[in-house]
Amino acid sequence: MASIDPYLMANEDQEIALARSAAPAAVAAHAAVMVLERHGYVTAVTGTNGFVCLVVRSWDHDFDAKSGEFWNPKFRAPFCLNAAGAQFELTIYLMRTQWALAGASEKDMAAREQAAWAAGKLQEPKAGAMCYMMSRRGDLGDGSPWHSHVMFYLPRQQRASSWGANLPRVPIMGAASDHATIFFVLVPFWSDGTPESGAE
Repeated sequence: MASIDPYLMANEDQEIALARSAAPAAVAAHAAVMVLERHGYVTAVTGTNGFVCLVVRSWDHDFDAKSGEFWNPKFRAPFCLNAAGAQFELTIYLMRTQWALAGASEKDMAAREQAAWAAGKLQEPKAGAMCYMMSRRGDLGDGSPWHSHVMFYLPRQQRASSWGANLPRVPIMGAASDHATIFFVLVPFWSDGTPESGAE
């Protein structure tokens, strides 16, 4: 990271709104919201339902992401994690954020994360860990939010086949990340209720 500036949003209100767009209003309106500042994420809104919404930046990518994607400042991924999801995913992501802001390279971050796992500082996801990712306003670095979906986090040894994922006409995809197996359940509408096919 050459500078934090390209990763920051214009103002806090815009970031809060984008973060909340990750989930339907019935969830997001009562969730805590975190925003990125120069020295890391801070809680801008206190929640009451156990969910945490935030706009994730590109260093959430796997360490073997294709060239340039790990530091792509255009990446804006609105997440809204339940309590179990936040305990797992947010712990790792906030750790990476501090390393990134401190100037660590991708290689350094990968080594530090591996050491954190070995030291027991990171734990596998607990049952029910999930995340809404239903914002039509997200940008996964290519100008697109991909598809409206909900993610479920499971330990890496969990196989996609146990959910019937990645089979023809099955609305569930499965993939292994650096730290979990993630199941993606496709949703036919965005968080604002508009049909998924209407994405711009």
